[in-house]
Amino acid sequence: MKFTDFNLKESIQQAVTEAGFTEPSPVQQEAIPLVLDGHDMIAQAQTGTGKTAAFGLPIMSMMEADGSVEGLVIVPTRELAMQVSDELYRFGQKSGLKTATVYGGTAYGKQIDRIKQASIVVATPGRLQDLLESGKIKISPKFVVLDEADEMLDMGFLDEIKNIFKFMPKDRQTLMFSATMPKAIRKLAEEILEDPKTVSITKSETTNTKIAQQYYVVQEHERDDALVRLIDYKNPTKCIIFCRMKKEVDRLVAHLTAQGFKVSGLHGDMEQKQREVTIRAFKQGGIDIFVATDVAARGLDVNDVTHVFNYHIPFDSESYVHRIGRTGRGGKSGEAITLVSPNELRTIKRIEKDVGTQMSTEIIPTRIEVQNAKASELISKIAETRVTEGAINLVKTLQHDLDIVTIAHLLASMIQEENEVKGKDKIGLNHEEIAHALERSREDRGNKNKGRGRQRRRRDDRNRNESGGDRRPKNRNRSGGGSGRDSRNAGRGSNRG
Repeated sequence: MKFTDFNLKESIQQAVTEAGFTEPSPVQQEAIPLVLDGHDMIAQAQTGTGKTAAFGLPIMSMMEADGSVEGLVIVPTRELAMQVSDELYRFGQKSGLKTATVYGGTAYGKQIDRIKQASIVVATPGRLQDLLESGKIKISPKFVVLDEADEMLDMGFLDEIKNIFKFMPKDRQTLMFSATMPKAIRKLAEEILEDPKTVSITKSETTNTKIAQQYYVVQEHERDDALVRLIDYKNPTKCIIFCRMKKEVDRLVAHLTAQGFKVSGLHGDMEQKQREVTIRAFKQGGIDIFVATDVAARGLDVNDVTHVFNYHIPFDSESYVHRIGRTGRGGKSGEAITLVSPNELRTIKRIEKDVGTQMSTEIIPTRIEVQNAKASELISKIAETRVTEGAINLVKTLQHDLDIVTIAHLLASMIQEENEVKGKDKIGLNHEEIAHALERSREDRGNKNKGRGRQRRRRDDRNRNESGGDRRPKNRNRSGGGSGRDSRNAGRGSNRG
């Protein structure tokens, strides 16, 4: 299927073509026709599956650009608000559709002015509720979208969302997108959607087949060395490193900066302006490496991310899918690399099973292997370099004191020094050691299960001994009142009386 099959408005289709999109993702393929037919919809799809285009393209195709706010998109975080707004602006600019981004921590005045000029408002729940309840804005959108609904509920925004919908017109088309479908989401859907159609993208469809997934087994103390070695070896154009904690982000940024990388971090303690500057620098190429926590990177949509590194394995499978979805976008290929300790091998195997994917087990290259690879790259680069007039003059000057071979050796030494691979030669486990670690992991699990079985049997034996070997449940007796022991005691009491 092609995007042209949807028969979108000409100006929208033109923007899609210019963005380089040709084939829709599974969620786009299912959702766009339903939205164009005017249905309310609830869609279950992970981050990174193309949800923004799935709701943005059809609603913008139906908008009239009449000077009013025709579309409202509610999202959980500022970062996601900016990302969604940027993408919708890109699709809508040829149609004269402007977007306004609304979130807390910035002046009301500017946001209100932008809303007055906008066709689409992308907002976080808290600030949007404030603007509506205070009467600072009055909008009647034809299309209302809840994006990452489960995330908003997890963040405690349920009351705000319910209040916001009190201000929405009854005659509207409502779309809800959520990665998971807990009871609270289904209940909310019943309240705000009318006879909705359902779209569900399965786990196998959420994992982009163009993302090569690998894991490397290292000892806990080797993580930093392994990360630097792999960055040297993979030579990513643009990459994101995921950490679990804020303090880990700060420490890794300092460590990688000291190694000479162009790196910056993103976590929840950063001020909004600083976050915006950092994300912009990463998008525009001022920073090559982005170190972030899961929460800070939620909704982060940056093109051309070639590699994702999991410094620590994520806590759950959904986080893994979310993380690796930062690469391999727009039909491009990408690599997802995870560092795991021998104790975490069971977890990586569980994630493989949950996600329905197969990760390859790789060995961290030695220092010599990386050095040789860099030397080959360097030779190719030198051969392709254009000779400049300045370089010719420099060599002529050097020839007053040195012969041409010595000059070449000196210049090559300078370049090699800059490209020197540091650190110990061997990092991490080899294939044989990984196989042993996996076997131990299975044995440990088997022993734990046996231990649980023994505990259960001992508990059952104790229960049988306490009840005098009677296998019947304690609350069953022929007279129907209390246990046998209670009846006997009651009998003895009455005889004594």
